Amino acid sequence: MEALMDVVDPELGIDVVNLGLIYGVHVDESDVATIDMTLTSAACPLTDVIEDQARTATDGLVSDLRINWVWMPPWGPDKITDDGRDQLRALGFNV
Repeated sequence: MEALMDVVDPELGIDVVNLGLIYGVHVDESDVATIDMTLTSAACPLTDVIEDQARTATDGLVSDLRINWVWMPPWGPDKITDDGRDQLRALGFNV
């Protein structure tokens, strides 16, 4: 999870962990990480950018990375961490 804090949502400029987009991480016996992740919108065109960032962030930590895009439960502002809220407020968002 700490490495995924380097993955920044390109639209909001906040990392995906503090935005509450990571629903789970599992590393299997072959050192393959599977991340259950959602986006702020199912129509987000930036999945490739986020996947590339996640691969770069976890390079050397796991042998491979898979992202399982999930839409249930849907993301909502309630999933943002306190640190994420502080970061968004610093950018001028009212959360």
